[in-house]
Amino acid sequence: MGWYFIACTYLDPERGRYDYDDYIRMVKPIVEQYGGVYLVRSERIKYLGEGWKPDRMIVIRFPDRGSLDACFSSEEYGRIMGKRISSVDSHAIIVPAFGEGQEVGE
Repeated sequence: MGWYFIACTYLDPERGRYDYDDYIRMVKPIVEQYGGVYLVRSERIKYLGEGWKPDRMIVIRFPDRGSLDACFSSEEYGRIMGKRISSVDSHAIIVPAFGEGQEVGE
């Protein structure tokens, strides 16, 4: 069963974008190496409510939980993770894909 990595980031103008733009460029081939497929990778966000206003949204589908875990614990990712940490605030979750025959709420 597939797994989804969902993240939102908040850009801090005082920290600048250089490291984050570098991270964005470097992370894509790492994600793809582990079978990840970007479904959403955008700063073009339409806000539908109050209070939650991320600057960027990312949704990545992985073929399985093992691939997702291997990606974000890999040496390659570890070498660039600091660029993200130093330049943006982010929140992320992982969730399993809704499987065929599965009922809502399972």
